[in-house]
Amino acid sequence: MPLSGKRILLGVTGGIAAYKAAHLIRLLVKSRAEVKVIMTTSALDFITPLTLATLSKKPVHIDFFDKKTGEWINHVALGNWADLMVVAPLSANTLAKFATGQSDSLLTCTYLSCTSPVLVAPAMDLDMYQHPSVLGNLQTLEGYGNHVMEATSGELASGLIGQGRMPEPESILEAIIGILNPDTVFTGKKFLITAGPTQEAIDPVRYISNHSSGRMGISLAERAAEKGAKVTLVLGPTALKPKPHPNIETISVVTALEMFNATKTHHTESQVVIFCAAVADYRSEKPSDQKIKKKENALNISLIKNPDIAKTLGENKKQGQVHVGFALETDEGLGSAERKLNEKNFDFVVLNSLLDPEAGFQKNTNQVTILSKGKKKIKTPVLTKDKLATQILDRIASILENQKYNNVV
Repeated sequence: MPLSGKRILLGVTGGIAAYKAAHLIRLLVKSRAEVKVIMTTSALDFITPLTLATLSKKPVHIDFFDKKTGEWINHVALGNWADLMVVAPLSANTLAKFATGQSDSLLTCTYLSCTSPVLVAPAMDLDMYQHPSVLGNLQTLEGYGNHVMEATSGELASGLIGQGRMPEPESILEAIIGILNPDTVFTGKKFLITAGPTQEAIDPVRYISNHSSGRMGISLAERAAEKGAKVTLVLGPTALKPKPHPNIETISVVTALEMFNATKTHHTESQVVIFCAAVADYRSEKPSDQKIKKKENALNISLIKNPDIAKTLGENKKQGQVHVGFALETDEGLGSAERKLNEKNFDFVVLNSLLDPEAGFQKNTNQVTILSKGKKKIKTPVLTKDKLATQILDRIASILENQKYNNVV
């Protein structure tokens, strides 16, 4: 079973969606997970501890002291016990406490003490979910490294129709499996990743290029291969190479046209395509066969546009195919990244800004903003490129799991 022996600590907060916690516990127990439950006092108005204790086959914890036995409930031990902490539903109130580090309940103290990954599934009414403070708190939780599921759309308890419903227990189960068994999400999946710069010849000794080292794309290829993906890495001229791995095939290219042809060849067969390369936008219209001699004070070179690899392949994107883009800007760049998101048919865009001193070319660290269609913008803290690669792959895994749940092929 996918969760055999895994320990799940389930937090249940106040809200009509609390009734779904019973079904989620059944699914977890059927998957051979061991489940412990913490409820907030508000959750008691919506579902009884007896119901959840019966399904989990363990006592439900509510307060720091068990009134029946007088036993102190050790929140630190609970946090250390879990392989994964899940909070479903997560109310706006508890979300705010998580985001600001408040510790006024057993659940919030356990969250702050938890050493395992944390997955939250928010549920609230339409206007609450769209409020800037709630969106900001969700972004804060993601910045802490928590896994945040998006609320789904449908009829809400208020009678309104819109986004705010807790994801269905089956969808939460898939997300849990993806976090605790990440290799299973990517196993057998074909990844196509472009990385590094391109070089466009002016003459036999000079070229147009940029400062890309290829480190980010190589990190993505290495992490995806470790998780079981079959990776085709189309790599421009760079001193860096991926670590040898049986799941990585590297295709070395020099020019944008070579990268375009290699990428186009492997695009159709790939489930995930990550456009991480810094491709030169222009090339010399007529590269000289001989070294250009220094004669005049000025030299004019006619440039023509290279193919837009991501846009061209985005126009041929298949159903179920995931496209991820990268954008590097010298200003904030949000407007440019949003245009690329739509024009190039990306599922999400990773924006680097040279305004961030730890981001950009030739660095081991990065700080990015992730933009997705119809979703809030997420700005990460400063991370190593390896850790950022893991976060990007986690986001891709979530998309693939949602497609699986919705039977998208």
